[in-house]
Amino acid sequence: MAKNENEISPDKTGVELICAMDLEPEPMRWIWNDWLAAGKFHILAGAPGTGKTTIGLSLAATITLGGAWPDGSKCEPGNVLIWSGEDDPKDTLLPRLLAHGADRKRVYFVSDVFEHNKPRAFDPSRDMDKLYDKAAQVGEVRLIIVDPVVNVVSGDSHKNGEVRRDLQPLVELGDKLKAVILGISHFNKGTLGRDPLERVTGSIAFGALARVVLATAKVTDKNGQLKRLFVRAKSNNGPDDGGYQYQIEQIELPNYQGVFSSKVIWGDRVKGSAQELLTDTNNQNIPEERSILSEAVDFLEVLLSEGAVTKKEIDERAKEAGIKNITLRRAKEYLGVETEHDGFGKGSIWKWYLPSKMFKENKDAHTNSVSTIEKDEHLYEKFPFI
Repeated sequence: MAKNENEISPDKTGVELICAMDLEPEPMRWIWNDWLAAGKFHILAGAPGTGKTTIGLSLAATITLGGAWPDGSKCEPGNVLIWSGEDDPKDTLLPRLLAHGADRKRVYFVSDVFEHNKPRAFDPSRDMDKLYDKAAQVGEVRLIIVDPVVNVVSGDSHKNGEVRRDLQPLVELGDKLKAVILGISHFNKGTLGRDPLERVTGSIAFGALARVVLATAKVTDKNGQLKRLFVRAKSNNGPDDGGYQYQIEQIELPNYQGVFSSKVIWGDRVKGSAQELLTDTNNQNIPEERSILSEAVDFLEVLLSEGAVTKKEIDERAKEAGIKNITLRRAKEYLGVETEHDGFGKGSIWKWYLPSKMFKENKDAHTNSVSTIEKDEHLYEKFPFI
């Protein structure tokens, strides 16, 4: 039988060179023009409490529906994969997707890996090929959310070489599927006013590898009004400035009594560089310790906004966000967080939850009605010793 001329010999070795004359230029393919590039690695980073995951799920819902982006442009419908190392699909991720009207048939959560009929946790360092096979079977995968992206790194997330090595399979996955890879990350504390790329937690390799870096923040304008901003901090293939205002509302799912979740409400477009837009001039004279406590209050309020959370999970999430235990305790006291104890002995667990009145009324008094500067003043009055 004649050998196919395109077939690669199993003993092929050496470096392959591709002549430019054998290539044809191709236009960049965008899932959302100038914001989400097909086949490319993206980072979405921000401070705790800014709703990064909720925004990611809002984008996912738009894709599943073939809906409209914040700029009004139409989205081609497609499927979405979500791998979360923090949130439960049933009580957190799915409710947020449904709050945005997502088509459930087009959403897939990455779960266990089976080997010899035995399940084990998905391991990014060795299971990317398996994930590609499944994604290829599903077909039309437009977006893959990885939350938090630092969990992909098995080594030291502050070392460039280890970050690049561990993220490369994820980058290649997006390229092969021609899907947007959206990695969720945090901002380092105490970095207000700096270049957003320098604020992303971990090695600078996260921002360097990403073709597009998006960022979220809460800032106050000259009138003391709180604004949430979603901005473009970097783009290798398009504009790298501008953004949108947004708000996050707590709603009860229409067909699921007692199930509350968060929803992004997109607002006006804003102009300017990410560094300009994310620099809160009203906060420049506030001591860093008070800003850190304010961030901790936001973090805890958002985390508990949908119900009780175990102390173990709170501690893990706070550690990821760079919040110290003493700051977490002060935020707990400020919000009047209540606790409950389940079980006895070694199997017992503690849970934290917001005061019942605050939860039932779905009020976000600290993030929607009180400006950051006012909140910091309240915190300073309550904790003058910080």
